Amino acid sequence: MMRLRDLHDCFEGVIPSIIASTAADGTPNISYLSHVVMVDDDHVAIFNQFFAKTAANIRANPQAALMLVSARHGGQFRLDVTWVSSRDDGSLFEQVSNQLRASSVQVGMAGIMRLRAVDIFRVDAISAVACSSQIADIGVPSPAPDLMAVGRVMKAIAAQTDTDGVVAAMLKGISDELGFDHAILLLSDDAHRLLTTVASRGYSRFGIGSEVLFDDGLIGVSASARHSVKISDMSRVRRFRGAIEATSSADENRTRTIALPGLPDAMSQMAVPLLAQGIVRGVLFVESRERLAFGAVHEMALGMVAEQSALALALCETLASEAAPTAPQAAPERVSSRVIQVLHHHFDDSIFIDSAYVIKGVAGRLLAFMLDVYIKEGRSQFTNREIRLAEALRLPEIKDNLETRLLLLRRRLDEKNLPVRLCHEGRGKVRLAIDGVPVLAKAG
Repeated sequence: MMRLRDLHDCFEGVIPSIIASTAADGTPNISYLSHVVMVDDDHVAIFNQFFAKTAANIRANPQAALMLVSARHGGQFRLDVTWVSSRDDGSLFEQVSNQLRASSVQVGMAGIMRLRAVDIFRVDAISAVACSSQIADIGVPSPAPDLMAVGRVMKAIAAQTDTDGVVAAMLKGISDELGFDHAILLLSDDAHRLLTTVASRGYSRFGIGSEVLFDDGLIGVSASARHSVKISDMSRVRRFRGAIEATSSADENRTRTIALPGLPDAMSQMAVPLLAQGIVRGVLFVESRERLAFGAVHEMALGMVAEQSALALALCETLASEAAPTAPQAAPERVSSRVIQVLHHHFDDSIFIDSAYVIKGVAGRLLAFMLDVYIKEGRSQFTNREIRLAEALRLPEIKDNLETRLLLLRRRLDEKNLPVRLCHEGRGKVRLAIDGVPVLAKAG
């Protein structure tokens, strides 16, 4: 007996479905549907969106027929359905609304396509539609992660004692164990509704420091909705241009904007929020060149890893803030006598080192503070506690994720291969490593 779960390829929103309904007087009507959602093994849902005739028909005559098409092999299936109810709130409505928002952003219709309601149908019968010719598979699914592999990744994350270790273990684990070869981790700044890239894997450039606003594309929608969203066939939507356009160093110096890494020929994308006690700590984004690369099992596995990572990052933040201060130590002897020109712009806290753009915002302010102390006091070691108590930095409360900002700064300096580096010296401790004599200038 055929079940709805056997038709999961039909619910990816790749090939439009068809609904046939009749009016009270028997007049037929057919409409195309961009998405049909499987609610459970006995129910499906459709967007109640711009289909006034269909909505009127099913309320007059609740029996209807749905034609679904497999996005993987083109097989067709008829569902005899009965309208049960319409919902304009609740978890199902939010899930469908988030997917519609993500798709709308991708096609340049953000804020235009808003979900009015979701119509729920009971599935009374399922039958395959006979096809005169065999259709070849048109999608190659990624191997589904198994529970043992997910467990190993989560265990590796839980064993870490600092933010850097958690991030490294997560990205390595989802690549080596779960098969997500292209991934980006962005951590959140709730105060500014902004996500910033702190690590990536599988790309030609890391893109550390690149930013995505909440509600912008799949990544931003996932953060604001606190729910995973995915697109299984990018040929049907406009690609997220900001995520795939290469940016040269000259562009960074001029715009102070770092491009997000990405695959220009990506066909599948998925964004999963890192949630800890209801708070979004970031978003994990993965993509693939294959159509239909990520199914329900991939989404569940990545969600479990993301939540484990969110809890581990929150714990690391708390423990790092409690690290005891250390006695002031002189900076190590400089390797080089070269002069390093550092320029700090107050208006956006952007930092340029030897005319190369580095970072802006709170991370830029942190680097300027530490360099100032280094120059004036000859001291290179700092603790999270000291940094947080520094009045000149005007840092928000402890929940502002200082550890992740320091991780962002450390990785960005490494990526740029600059003579100024930030080294991790243990829980809640960092050290400036400078190959030369820094000169810090300040501008408006």
